[in-house]
Amino acid sequence: MTKIISGFSKMTKQEKIDWLVDNFFEKPILAKETLQQYWNSNRVLQELHDDFIENTVSNFYMPYGVAPNFVINDKAYVIPMVVEESSVVAAASLVAKFWSTRGGFKTTILGTTKVGQVHFMYKGDSEGLQFYFDKIKPQLLRATEAITKNMRKRGGGIIDIELRNKTHELAHYYQLHATFETKDSMGANFINSCLEAIANEFRRSDIEIVMSILSNYVPECLVRTEVQCPVDDLYKENAQYYAEKFVQAVNIANAEPHRAVTHNKGIMNGIDAVVLATGNDFRAVEAGVHAFASRSGSYKSLSNAEIKNGVFRFWMDIPLALGTVGGLTKLHPLAKLSLEMLQNPSAEELMQITASAGLAQNFAALRALTTTGIQKGHMKLHLNNIIKQLEASEKEKAFLIKYFENKTVTHNAVIEKYKEMKNFNL
Repeated sequence: MTKIISGFSKMTKQEKIDWLVDNFFEKPILAKETLQQYWNSNRVLQELHDDFIENTVSNFYMPYGVAPNFVINDKAYVIPMVVEESSVVAAASLVAKFWSTRGGFKTTILGTTKVGQVHFMYKGDSEGLQFYFDKIKPQLLRATEAITKNMRKRGGGIIDIELRNKTHELAHYYQLHATFETKDSMGANFINSCLEAIANEFRRSDIEIVMSILSNYVPECLVRTEVQCPVDDLYKENAQYYAEKFVQAVNIANAEPHRAVTHNKGIMNGIDAVVLATGNDFRAVEAGVHAFASRSGSYKSLSNAEIKNGVFRFWMDIPLALGTVGGLTKLHPLAKLSLEMLQNPSAEELMQITASAGLAQNFAALRALTTTGIQKGHMKLHLNNIIKQLEASEKEKAFLIKYFENKTVTHNAVIEKYKEMKNFNL
């Protein structure tokens, strides 16, 4: 039976681990060793990591790789990526090099507006509420002046506040819809602090404030990234045929939600990897991106493709609320290193870099799907992972890779061939 414990958060890290391994693991010594072997030997660094979240008992490592040869707006980048999926960095690197000789990625910031809302219930007359809001609006802005002072110095702050009547969707429900410019900060704490100050000033006896919170749906914090080249430069053979198949694949993702979800997941392979590497919030980004993909009422592809006058064009508009100051960006040593590797970008530049990594992943996946198939590259990496689990020697590894060069890779098939090889000393 699971044991309930009081005061767990007040225990030392060692006491937490002792309680965990004594109560939940068949091999407590091994479990304890596993948790402790991922501690950082640098005590100061480990204490920094311990303070990021509550009840830290160890570190969970993810591979930190780099994808070189990205050319974005005629500037060369090496992009850091944190991801566990084996093919992501390889695909990004391959595509980056491919487009580096074809003009690279061209990006444009379409907007940087972020959103926060005060949600409240009101049972009175809507016209009277509108009159009250119009009268008090200057006071709502004044109530945030101390909070927005530094942001305003950097060119940011509150853009506007409007009253929205949502009673057609939920009885008595209204909201104060506020828009913000947060410059190089992602802005979550700033926005939430402003909203709470606004709610306190707006409050009166017949208005029930339910909550004040930013929104991760940011359709006006938008970046466009694209690549284009003559169709003949896309493929070595049958370029027109394969380019048309590529466009058809994108059109299918726009028509079929089941395909669109996997299509967009591939884009997020690249985006999440950069978001993680730079200390940003990938869960907020994911939520906003998928909501944006559904804005028409049906879930669709984030990317688009066309062939016009012999030119292939592939592009994507995507909402990305990212920051280069605040949060973990200045606390996590590798996040700081990532931003330095990216030549200390502004938030807008980071939006453009991150979007390009996502489009690169999508291009790699669609190119594979419409030519050799997605499994060829995946299975090669899958084979390497199985071989590592077997702890095969270099000679054995070379034999297995050669043997499965043109064969279907399955876990059982590799195990059987490995055993056969061992038995016959191949």
